[in-house]
Amino acid sequence: MNIGQAAQASGISAKMIRYYESIGLIGPALRTESGYRVYGDHELHTLRFVRRARDLGFSVEQMNELLALWRDRSRASADVKRIALEHVQELERKAEALRDMAATLKHLAQNCHGDGRPDCPILEGLQG
Repeated sequence: MNIGQAAQASGISAKMIRYYESIGLIGPALRTESGYRVYGDHELHTLRFVRRARDLGFSVEQMNELLALWRDRSRASADVKRIALEHVQELERKAEALRDMAATLKHLAQNCHGDGRPDCPILEGLQG
């Protein structure tokens, strides 16, 4: 299949496929004599793996590690678990930061009259 078909089948845009190839996250695609990229089942499976990892918020570096472990049949599952749990901790830190931001904005909005007056605690809060 060509890159457009691979993009549609994997859920990753052709632009991102080219990017992932350029940074070495995925291997270079086979090419036709005229230079067009060609993808088979193996490459599509890899792209779907990357898509799922990306959807779960893994960084490119983490995806690279996970792909290497996925390809290594002698891997230790403890290595995969470590990466996953480190990522869970990172997601939980980000979620807490988002909750704090939402609480701050909610507090500022509750103290804003929201009328025609120029005074606005939201803008004052953004000033620091």
